[in-house]
Amino acid sequence: MAATIRDVARAAGVGLGTVSRVLNLSPLVSAATRQRVLDVIAELHYVPSRLAHTLIAGKTRTVATIAPFFTRPSVIERLRGIEATLAGHGYNLVVFNVESAERRNACLRDVPRADRCDGVLMISLPPRGDEIAALHATKLPVVLVDTSASGLLGVCIDDVAAGELATRTLVELGHRRIGFIGDAQAYTATFNFTSSWERHQGFRHVLQAAGLAVRPAYEGFGFHGRYEARVLAREMLLLAEPPTAIFAASDTQALGILEATRDLGLTVPAHLSIIGFDDIDIAEYLGLTTVRQPLFESGAHGAELILSMIAGHRPAPVTAYLPVELVVRGSTAPPASA
Repeated sequence: MAATIRDVARAAGVGLGTVSRVLNLSPLVSAATRQRVLDVIAELHYVPSRLAHTLIAGKTRTVATIAPFFTRPSVIERLRGIEATLAGHGYNLVVFNVESAERRNACLRDVPRADRCDGVLMISLPPRGDEIAALHATKLPVVLVDTSASGLLGVCIDDVAAGELATRTLVELGHRRIGFIGDAQAYTATFNFTSSWERHQGFRHVLQAAGLAVRPAYEGFGFHGRYEARVLAREMLLLAEPPTAIFAASDTQALGILEATRDLGLTVPAHLSIIGFDDIDIAEYLGLTTVRQPLFESGAHGAELILSMIAGHRPAPVTAYLPVELVVRGSTAPPASA
């Protein structure tokens, strides 16, 4: 049977806390005691277990991250930022994927436990009022990434302002018939997503400020994905008076719009200008004009905040807003009739 930390403590004539301090290179152990414990560890061929470390130190060295649809490019980039930062501080990352309302609710209820993790990061999933109270009751550090909620620390972007930036770009190019494709309200309500609707608010703000009509036929909402966006874009482009430009709430949806133009034999940007959102890797390859948000950096910043809280710092529950920028490529131009 493998030796345990209790065997080491008993053979060395010290307490469990002393063995733990030796294992963690604490300076609060005398040289003689340290050497005695190390000699016993070598003699018993003791290998420290993660469970023993957790029981003694009260830390799991693990951060749980609750993420929706974690195979999506934008979520992957945020997870990369989180993992790189945690690994650099000796912490493990455990990801809980959410693809249904039931799974979301279960994760928010069951994941924040001190025996499971030292802190919780939540990507794009703002908790509701009763859930916020439950999270506070766990006493665990919680940080939101790509969203915000009253009473919790978060890091995100101003999606309304970013939607205004994309739409204003099209207006300034001379477009007057501008469409929008984003997530359906029923879909966003399931997960309490907010980004697509806030970008849509920015879209409408700019149209109204420019004196342009908001045309329901130029607004398409559906499940988040390329195929749905492709179908919605085809419907718009087959109108008797189609839009000359479309703003997509994500690069994934912009890809569906590009596919719709190909289906109809249209050329981008001669027949249609397209702006996406996120600046995922394939956007550059496709020459897609897009609003770049700092995906990797937002994950890294969220991880830095959670590590700070685990270390005992308790910053005010505010939201840090990261900057966005417009990346102009070949999918936008003035309308042909301008």
